[in-house]
Amino acid sequence: MKRRQLEEGFFKVLMILSYALVVGILGLILVTVLVKGLPALNLAMLTQTPKGGYYLGKEGGILNAIIGSLYLAGGATLLALALGLPIAINLGAYLRKSRLAGAVRLALDVLWGIPSIVYGAFGFTLMLALGMRASLLGGILVLALLELPILTRAMDEVIRMMPAEIEHASLAMGATRLETATRVVIRQTLPGIATAILLAFGRGIGDAASVLFTAGYTDRLPTSLMRPVASLPLAVFFQLGTPFPEVQQRAYAAALVLTVIVLIVSLGSRWLAGRLSRFVIR
Repeated sequence: MKRRQLEEGFFKVLMILSYALVVGILGLILVTVLVKGLPALNLAMLTQTPKGGYYLGKEGGILNAIIGSLYLAGGATLLALALGLPIAINLGAYLRKSRLAGAVRLALDVLWGIPSIVYGAFGFTLMLALGMRASLLGGILVLALLELPILTRAMDEVIRMMPAEIEHASLAMGATRLETATRVVIRQTLPGIATAILLAFGRGIGDAASVLFTAGYTDRLPTSLMRPVASLPLAVFFQLGTPFPEVQQRAYAAALVLTVIVLIVSLGSRWLAGRLSRFVIR
């Protein structure tokens, strides 16, 4: 009995230490970004594009990177959703626990673990073969590939958690598998699907490696799918690489803006999941 109590106490302390470590790392990151970025954050940074000499410490802002990131992540998430939702429904409602479903899930897990720089290199090679230049469209396509396994596997797990009795009841009432999937499964798993979508969006908006060669960078606002577009992660990267302290401080301000966007997305996913849960049969 004493041994069990010691083991329970040991793992309880280990759990508390792990929790404290995670919270401490998050807090350290937030404090660092706030302390170094907040003094440089002002209205001009949020509402202006870079002016002449911006990277030498002169006037301008990161509006181009903010809008570019939203365009890139938003377009990629919509494209990944259009591809991933049918796959997730097919895995959960049709293939279920078959060997094919297991193979598809394994492939998605492998794709999830591939570094984003590999996606960027693959997209760059493909764009060269097709004669495309760095552009908003190229960044969206590569980011969609990056988000696809994350979004699909998250939705697949949510669908698999749905009680089978609900699906059986729909089929017993005479509904086809397609009708059950589109009118019952999606409705019941809507909170989880919404969370998966926002999770993928947050992953896409914070990635730099995959858009470094495919989306390019520009100081202008995005006006066309075939033109380069700026992004916040690359804005942080380029500004930190300058020798000017003022510009480096602006990099931390851009990182703060990106952190706030990701935080809003995370909180929004929780709020949206709570709102949509009222449509779920418990």
